[in-house]
Amino acid sequence: MPKIEVNEKLFFNLLGTTLDYDELEARLTCGKAELDEKPHATLPEAERTIKIELNDTNRPDLWSTAGIARQLRQHAKLTVRGAKPVDYRSFFSTAEKACDSGNRVVTVDPGLKDIRPFMTAFVISGKPIDEPMLLDIIQTQEKLCWNYGRKRRSISMGIYRSANITWPVHYTAVDPDTTSFVPLACTEPMTCRQILTDHPKGKEYGWILQDMPKFPLLIDDKKEVLSMAPIINSATLGAVQVGDADLLVEMTGTDMPTLTLATSIVACDFADAGYTILPVRVEHPYDTGFGKTITTPYYFQEPTKASLATINRLLGSNLTADEAKYALERMGCSLSIDGDILTVRPPEYRNDFLHEVDVMEDVMMGMTVEYFTPTKPHDFTIGRLTP
Repeated sequence: MPKIEVNEKLFFNLLGTTLDYDELEARLTCGKAELDEKPHATLPEAERTIKIELNDTNRPDLWSTAGIARQLRQHAKLTVRGAKPVDYRSFFSTAEKACDSGNRVVTVDPGLKDIRPFMTAFVISGKPIDEPMLLDIIQTQEKLCWNYGRKRRSISMGIYRSANITWPVHYTAVDPDTTSFVPLACTEPMTCRQILTDHPKGKEYGWILQDMPKFPLLIDDKKEVLSMAPIINSATLGAVQVGDADLLVEMTGTDMPTLTLATSIVACDFADAGYTILPVRVEHPYDTGFGKTITTPYYFQEPTKASLATINRLLGSNLTADEAKYALERMGCSLSIDGDILTVRPPEYRNDFLHEVDVMEDVMMGMTVEYFTPTKPHDFTIGRLTP
């Protein structure tokens, strides 16, 4: 199961309140999480790291400091002091309406269709990145791309200095033997193929590209290299440091729904941390499942219908529709009620509803397990070895 390390000061700032560790451990259950390790009390608050274990691989939105803080904050109906609640819809496009992307456009090379076909992106702006936030970005990148992104095969993420980028950006397919740039942590240019054999990240992830006839390269309109996805950033536009303010966040991959959800998760994390999210329009020459041109972040999730009678039967409860609504809203969902039927829309950062049983589970988590009266099983069975 995924484990994350959260900076205590950053976490409690995002949560909107300070908790002692016993109370934190009790509240983590709403995210199917538990306290794995407490920091030493003698450390200054800014240096304390809380280790949290997540017990649900279907909720990648919880694999970050902002994500777990958001779940606890929503469940407890907390607000961050001095901050307005974030309206994610303000920067999410839908099939019906695309947000304004200004000059922020990415074009995708047709040659990438059978290599690494899809891309999403957005820009964050508003305040400089500090060290705890930068470390958390790196952790989010690693957790999403390693666990949810199948070791970068289906998702990789890059972050760049947006202020130095000349738009539009181009996601291109290049000859790996004749194309070169200076990769991160290096001072001399290397060919794309040489990076796979000589650079530490190339050795680690080169298997993803090694048999491809061409390699993906992200460049701006002045042909300055941003990265060779999914391997390594450049040492120029891709060398993000503490103090950088405007950043381009992009993701490339092979599965568009997975890629789009991961993009949504990271965008919501940055929004919760106080950054402004600026959408980017990505122009594919082929269909993505959401159209050729998609402005991201993009809301694509479908609603799930559930019967209140079924929910009560499965939970052994007698909840009213309003109580079920209250519970689901504590889990970040929105919904409409028509008689016995709840139509539940997952929040922008979730896509884990497959069946009405999933809705039932969120109702249970929203009400908390303690709400329900324990009963002894009615059936008695004896286990034995199969002959």
